Amino acid sequence: MIAGFEETLVADGDGSGGTVSPYRFFTAEEWSHFRADTPLTLTAEEVHKLRSLNDPIDLEEVRRIYLSLSRLLSSHVESSQMLFRQRGRFLNFGEADAKTPFIIGIAGPVAVGKSTTARLLKQLLARWPSSPKVDLVTTDGFLYPNAVLEMEGLMRRKGFPESFDTAAILRFLSAIKAGMPNVKAPLYSHLSYDVLPDGFVTVDRPDILIFEGINVLQARDLPAGGRMVPMVSDFFDFSIYIDASTDLIHHWYVERFMKLRQTAFRDPASYFHRYARLTEEDALSTAEDLWNNINMKNLIDNILPTRPRADLILRKGRDHLVETVALRKL
Repeated sequence: MIAGFEETLVADGDGSGGTVSPYRFFTAEEWSHFRADTPLTLTAEEVHKLRSLNDPIDLEEVRRIYLSLSRLLSSHVESSQMLFRQRGRFLNFGEADAKTPFIIGIAGPVAVGKSTTARLLKQLLARWPSSPKVDLVTTDGFLYPNAVLEMEGLMRRKGFPESFDTAAILRFLSAIKAGMPNVKAPLYSHLSYDVLPDGFVTVDRPDILIFEGINVLQARDLPAGGRMVPMVSDFFDFSIYIDASTDLIHHWYVERFMKLRQTAFRDPASYFHRYARLTEEDALSTAEDLWNNINMKNLIDNILPTRPRADLILRKGRDHLVETVALRKL
């Protein structure tokens, strides 16, 4: 019997009314058993530092969910490396041909915990016995600068697909997959709410790259004639979508906004400093406006439709902890 979340990931397979899903579903408890003997290499203090504001993830949640995920990703990386060696023998690769980075895409709506997941995986994967080099890049730096968004009338659509420099993202990922050294990715300041004009992070041929952002699984319209049009997700070897019900995401977004009003927004240098001076009632009204007219629209129109494209979906419950894991069948 399929119900609720699982029901959204099935389809009428043959037109006869029967259902089929490309996913296998696991409760968090079932999923936790797949960690086997994977060692826990993080401390409670490290987890506390890695989690985002309003994210209650703790060491037990790492044991329950993320050790199994780390083990699964390890097997995918190893399989990818084995396939590379086999293909090399088939095609007679020269010694100069090196395995390109394994890229993991992490998608999902605002306030759902993408950043925490990305940072946790970076630390867990880097602590495998083989000590792989793991880098993390977010799509925030690939947003158009505020000056451009204002000129194009897109400030109220910041975070929507059209607010990102998709061509720059594709150039960056192309260079990474080509094995180029010292590839630069732009940086973003959440304090100034803008791309840093001269801020860059250098990515130098990592074994694994985690690429995190709300719209990284976004598809594109395909042109007639079979002309090639690359998508960001074409460069991913594995993709993860962090999920929750719309009502919960709404609650977490507003709750986070109200907490930021008492913390980061109080900094005079913050783009949102004006919100710190609002009354409680006005602040709540502002948060609801931002949710209803920007973030919910982006979620419904652009982000949620990309969920079925993920290889793995982590579905969170009211306590912000994972309740269900959906893993795409091979």
